[in-house]
Formats: sequence, C-alpha cells, structure tokens
Amino acid sequence: MVGNVIKSMVSTAIAFPLVLAILTGMVSAQDRRQNEAGNFDFYVLSLSWSPSYCAASAERGANTDQSRQRQCGERPYSFVVHGLWPQFEKGFPEFCQVPAPRLDRNIVSAMLDLMPSPRLIFHEWDRHGTCSGLSARAFFEGVRKARAVVNIPDEYLDLAAPRVVTPDEVEEAFVKANPGLSRAAIAVTCDSKRLNEVRICLSKDFRFRDCGEIDRRACRRDKLVMPPVRGG
Repeated sequence: MVGNVIKSMVSTAIAFPLVLAILTGMVSAQDRRQNEAGNFDFYVLSLSWSPSYCAASAERGANTDQSRQRQCGERPYSFVVHGLWPQFEKGFPEFCQVPAPRLDRNIVSAMLDLMPSPRLIFHEWDRHGTCSGLSARAFFEGVRKARAVVNIPDEYLDLAAPRVVTPDEVEEAFVKANPGLSRAAIAVTCDSKRLNEVRICLSKDFRFRDCGEIDRRACRRDKLVMPPVRGG
C-alpha cells in the first residue's frame, strides 16, 4: 500500500510540471495573438441606442459631463456607433499598442456625425482600433464603411414615443432591413429595462457573417423599453 502511495506521488510530481508547461504554452500562444495588431477573425459593429445611453446617464446624474452633453443635448440621435471591434471566434484583442499612436484631431472631428463623443472616439482607437492593424485614418474609414453596410429599420429612425420591444422583434426588424443578415450574426444587448445596443458581425471586408459567441451573449429579457429620440 505504501509503495502504491509513493508511486502515485512520483507520478503526480512528474505529471504536474508537464501539465503546467502545456498550460503555460497555451497561455503564451494566446497572449502573442492578443497583442498582435491585425491578427483577428472578424469585426463587431456595435450600434448604441443613444436615448437609452442618455436616460441611464441622467439617472446616474452624469449628464453634466461635456462628452455626454454633446450626445444628450438637443440633437435627435437614434442609433450611433459605439465601436468597430476586432474579434476572435472566442474572445477579443484589446490595447494592442500601448501607448497608442496619437490620434489626429481632424479625424476625431470628422467622426462626430457617427460617434458623437470625442472621448468615445479616443477610447475606441486606444482599445480596439490599435488591434485592427490599420492606421487611425484607415480604421475610422473602416468604421464609416461598416456603418454604411447596415440599414436601420424605418421604425427606429425617428421614434417619437417610448416603445416596448422584445430582443427578437429588434433582431427580426434588422434582418428584414438588411438582406444577407442572419439571426446568428446579430445580438441585442440590454440593461435591467432598456435596449442598449445592436451588435452586428462583419467579415474583414464588411460582409455579414455569423458569430456564435456574440449571439450567445445577447439579451435574454422578455421586454425592453426604447426611450424616444430627443425632439422626436
């Protein structure tokens, strides 16, 4: 019996470093991929329902922030671009260059029609844009191309009153408005009561493509509120 225990301990002692080496190798490989700009599988275009963002900010008393004032002022924003995110089939890279290359103010100004917050634009470049493998100008041109691919359903363009929806209804509306978009390529996100974002998966050449992990992380609530567009 003692001999068996000793054999088991020796076997464990030999096996543990081997397992540790394998796991370390896997982590190192993942880390190398994480930090390699341009090495990713597809994009997620995240479209934020601006009235929900502003309603949540107001509840937190955060609308005095200058960047929030810009988005949550009188201009009637509906869906705005939150970001264009490089993705792996599982997980995503981020902050691939630290510090990030300096972002030209002219690029920021040119993007405010789609992303109405300079702070958001700087953040998205630092966290996600640097992982695209593109220059800042090329990346934000890509953001504009990706946004141009997606048609917003007519019923969400000028929402004049609060609307109660289900995640399925929103997904179906986008699928109908965008030929080639499947239900497996889109996900709706939410907070405890409101629709937050619609996330659409795109290939590197900006074609709709399925994305199982993004779809699985979609909102599972039965009903959501879409606050109205300001001035709607």
